[in-house]
Amino acid sequence: MQPSMNKRSRKSVFLNFPNILTLGRLVLIPVIVVIYYLPFQGNYVVAAAIFALAAATDWLDGYLARRWNQMTPFGAFLDPVADKVIVAVALAMLVEAHHNLILTAPAIVIIGREIVISALREWMAEMGKRASIAVNFIGKVKTSCQMLAITALLAFPPEMKEAWAGLALLYIAALLTLWSMFVYLRAAWPELTRDS
Repeated sequence: MQPSMNKRSRKSVFLNFPNILTLGRLVLIPVIVVIYYLPFQGNYVVAAAIFALAAATDWLDGYLARRWNQMTPFGAFLDPVADKVIVAVALAMLVEAHHNLILTAPAIVIIGREIVISALREWMAEMGKRASIAVNFIGKVKTSCQMLAITALLAFPPEMKEAWAGLALLYIAALLTLWSMFVYLRAAWPELTRDS
């Protein structure tokens, strides 16, 4: 009787509401892609609205997990994965749609930084020092700016002048991306350069 109760308890923790929101964010990724490419009036705005909804769940799932004391190892793993995948997919679509260096350059910076910092966090976790490169305020501002930029860029076709506002925000996000990467690398530098 007790083992089955423990199993049910673990299942309910695994499927708590914050984790369901995070999983929902992953489910919305192919929906955004399909709608963005479907040839109907307003497809860009609808895709942007769904992306904005997904971005809002990024804040909401973390807030609820902390408020309801429902933080789990699965959620801690899945949340950054969902964030990185949705941003990478959206940027890849935008690079293809705009097909110019002006948008490709900040997209490369943002995606490249995510790869570097993910690898750094994994390595620091192996060293037992992951807490020294926890998400900081700059990273949160960067994420907010990035999500706003992508939402604006998805909402308007490349030829519309309104897309320039999103592009300007994307450059700000790219600069914050480099700054936050520098902060993380500086925090990890003692471990990266110490004698083995």
